[in-house]
Amino acid sequence: MKLLRVGTAGAERPALLDQDGTLRDLSGLVTDIDGGLLADEAALGRVRAAAEGGELPVIDDAAGTLRVGPPLGRIGKIVCIGLNYHDHAAETGAAIPPEPIIFFKAPDTVVGPDDTVLVPRGSTKTDWEVELAVVIGRTARYLDSAEDGLAHVAGYAVVHDVSEREFQIERGGTWDKGKNCETFNPLGPWLVTADEIPDPQALGLKLWVNGELKQDGTTAEQIFGVGEVVRYVSQFMTLYPGDVINTGTPAGVAMGQAEPKPYLRSGDVVELEVEGLGRQRQELKDA
Repeated sequence: MKLLRVGTAGAERPALLDQDGTLRDLSGLVTDIDGGLLADEAALGRVRAAAEGGELPVIDDAAGTLRVGPPLGRIGKIVCIGLNYHDHAAETGAAIPPEPIIFFKAPDTVVGPDDTVLVPRGSTKTDWEVELAVVIGRTARYLDSAEDGLAHVAGYAVVHDVSEREFQIERGGTWDKGKNCETFNPLGPWLVTADEIPDPQALGLKLWVNGELKQDGTTAEQIFGVGEVVRYVSQFMTLYPGDVINTGTPAGVAMGQAEPKPYLRSGDVVELEVEGLGRQRQELKDA
């Protein structure tokens, strides 16, 4: 299933994109797309049955003006994996990490897939990163295997891990200062349930800036695959339904390019997609 949330920011309603590409209203069945729903197999079963039976009302968006919000509400935490692609590590001159690098983004960085992204005040090195987001569907603690890790995944989404490299690397402390600026985690358009993605290590990822292709990679390049990432993270913290893991970016970021590095500025347009998970588009403006 392709689950999503539509409407004005803070007042989104749950929806489903059916096999014919028709937008369907879920608000008569569920209150939201969140961890509570993802952990409730009976509720998900009712949604699936209603979708297959053609029982869900159509949401009219003939004008194409309906906002698509983040596909997941009430996110608990966003765990991010750094330097998780062989080609990205190579382009930045970094050694292959022996274990996953973990940092966090606050849930309030999340915006919709086509919402405006704000360049922070004083920023000169705002960068792009297309990533595969993993959404947890079952409580995960001290998992034993990568296979078990995959079994705890509810679904997948496109995420843009926007980053400010000076704040991240040159201003002291941890990476968090360059990762938690407002609007720095566009998510969606859909949460695609795990049954539709048989192999999360075989997905293409692409990102364009002002129409120019910058990133063209595949999750096959991940150093630590999705199942192993979930297993590993569960050794250090409990993952709950509705938690999100950003799994890293392939080569092609601005930081890895020759001088003068083409960092993002107000007026730039970024488009990105992950195979089978939809597409995002953001215009950048100054904060």
